[in-house]
Amino acid sequence: MLAGLKTRNPLPAEEKWRLSLPAGVIASLVVIALLVIALIVPGLLAPYDPFAIDLDATLQPPSWAHWFGTDLSGRDLLSRIIYGTRESLGIGLGAVGVATVLAIVFGLAAGLSGRIAGALSNRWIEIMFAFPTVLLGLLLTSVFGPGAATLIFAIGIGIAPGYARIVRGQVLAVRNAPYIEAATALGHSRGRILVQHIAPNSLRPMIVTVTLGVGQAIIWASGLAYLGLGVAPPAPEWGALLDSGRSYITVAWWLEIFPGLVIVVVALAFTTLGRHLGARLEGTRR
Repeated sequence: MLAGLKTRNPLPAEEKWRLSLPAGVIASLVVIALLVIALIVPGLLAPYDPFAIDLDATLQPPSWAHWFGTDLSGRDLLSRIIYGTRESLGIGLGAVGVATVLAIVFGLAAGLSGRIAGALSNRWIEIMFAFPTVLLGLLLTSVFGPGAATLIFAIGIGIAPGYARIVRGQVLAVRNAPYIEAATALGHSRGRILVQHIAPNSLRPMIVTVTLGVGQAIIWASGLAYLGLGVAPPAPEWGALLDSGRSYITVAWWLEIFPGLVIVVVALAFTTLGRHLGARLEGTRR
């Protein structure tokens, strides 16, 4: 009886390697998990009240009591960075959401519509490429004033053309595929073909683009906030923390270094995860 049973061969070393995650991806997932915790329950990680003023502890360097030091008002910088995750990550996710919606609308229109509608969509994509995100931030801030919503729409509109071009390219590659022709021959409606075949296959690469875009949007938001176009104090948005600390860089270096490092680490985490997802999707496609 035992002789008839087939023993399962162990996975080859190459397959085991494929199933295991690289150390960089694991580190990125840990960073993103901490961001999610800081976004939902920041008090679980923050050692102090981020808005509590202590004039006896102003501009204290990093120590065991205050790992990232304190600011001009004696507020714990680590706690402010943790609570600032809500603004910074919220702006990044919101901007990517706006960009994705615009990209789907104009990208699908450019790839599927008739000559006039497609030309108009393509023209919009080209025109928006001519407007830098900083210029859009200045324009929207002058009209609506600084704030999180202004940053979300400025960054979202600024990065949407690149997303739309990706969607358009995928649609053009998919719409003449054999399975689309087969669905058409079977009498499927245009809407059904769009929903069941074209959209899913065209938008799959957007998973990677969106993941990469979150880190990019956070950097843009921090840069615009550093220029005074972001969330107004005392909100502890990361770019605003950089802006408030630049006047004290010679006497309180930690006010610039630690928020800057957090921005770099978070952007690197999303970039690493996005590239890994891209490699996995490309491998699956092959």
